[in-house]
Amino acid sequence: MDSIKFGNYLTELRRNNDFTQRYVAYELDVSDKAISKWENGKSKPNLDELKKLANLYDVSLTDLIEKLDSNEKQVNISKIVLTGGPCAGKTTALTWINNYFRDRGYKVLFVPETATELIPNGLTPWEAKSNYDYQVAQATLQKTKEMIFERVAKGMNAEKILIVCDRGMLDNKAYMKNNEFKRLMKEFNTTEVEERDSYDAVFHLVSAAKGKEKFYTLENNNARTETIEEARILDDKIISAWTGHPHFRIIDNSTEFEEKLERLLKEIASFLGEPEPMEIERKYLIYYPDIKALESMPNCTKVEIAQTYLKSNDDVERRVRARGIDGNYMYYLTEKKNINNLKRIEVEKRLTQNEYLKLLMEQDNSLHTIHKTRYCLSSDNEYFEIDIYPEWDNQAIMEIELSDENQEIKIPDFINIYKEVTDNKIYKNYEMAKNMPKQLIRNKNK
Repeated sequence: MDSIKFGNYLTELRRNNDFTQRYVAYELDVSDKAISKWENGKSKPNLDELKKLANLYDVSLTDLIEKLDSNEKQVNISKIVLTGGPCAGKTTALTWINNYFRDRGYKVLFVPETATELIPNGLTPWEAKSNYDYQVAQATLQKTKEMIFERVAKGMNAEKILIVCDRGMLDNKAYMKNNEFKRLMKEFNTTEVEERDSYDAVFHLVSAAKGKEKFYTLENNNARTETIEEARILDDKIISAWTGHPHFRIIDNSTEFEEKLERLLKEIASFLGEPEPMEIERKYLIYYPDIKALESMPNCTKVEIAQTYLKSNDDVERRVRARGIDGNYMYYLTEKKNINNLKRIEVEKRLTQNEYLKLLMEQDNSLHTIHKTRYCLSSDNEYFEIDIYPEWDNQAIMEIELSDENQEIKIPDFINIYKEVTDNKIYKNYEMAKNMPKQLIRNKNK
């Protein structure tokens, strides 16, 4: 049981007894904030407090301790994808990842690239009955391996486990026609959203065929057959396949190879929260984009988002989010704490639908639920998110997450910026949730 689940359990016990947080705080001789933090999973009661809780709620102390102990023994498992175009440096990157994160206390597990297991051993897409038959075989093995790694990881004696998939399920899409991939998803009784967002983060290394052509070679991978031009096209297709993931990073060839890998490690470390889960973001108010043009781009993916803010204390912002398309959604809990206008600590956790619905009961009713359509756009090796609000008809918000506060940003030519609003409080989602009616009037009057 993780800290949030244990907090939910305490909340359930209190509500079943029809107690307020203030009443429980009075009975235990602690502050209201202490009860709130226990129930939010931000802290935990000590043994004396557990005894008082057990007595107050008329439950077994042993039961409370066992649930708390299961929280302490919870294994922190992160599953990421390392993908990229041909000859991008993945093989070397895997060694760097292993050394770097093992030194930081992680048990690192690698799910090997499926194509390089099948093709050198005679099972090739050009010799199979059809490309589709081959992709079904590859996807079947991919899913089986990931399931095995995750199942075994849960029983390991390690506090932090990093599962690195050398390519993931969405890589298959780059080698298939759209109707074939849809057929594949149907055959596996899943959806593209579910498969794509089942990974916690995705990191794409750009092929040497794009900017470092003199280093492009077929010699170090006997499953690689692409010419430089074919490699460029394939690199774009793979980026397009993963576009739409909530944490997708593209590592380009703007530096020498060692620095490229150092940037990769920095991005992974930032995602994992080493030393802490920092997010650096710039935000722009833009003129309303051409929606039809966006939806026609292969490197742009549409996502629907419903964002609900929860009751919280201190300076921590809590929200739940439903994210997906066409009735297929993934659910997330996010907690944020601002460091400055540009930088913040952000912790995000994937939820089950039931966990999401349960947390909705904690909605802060003083805040409006934000509904928006997000267009995730990969352009020139950068990843932008354009938010369209249903009530707005002349402007939109564009965001980009950065690996460094001083990172240079290459805005796509077809995006017309009205102004940067990174430091403008009224364009923060939290503030918009407080002032949505006023914000909509202000927008329409511009």
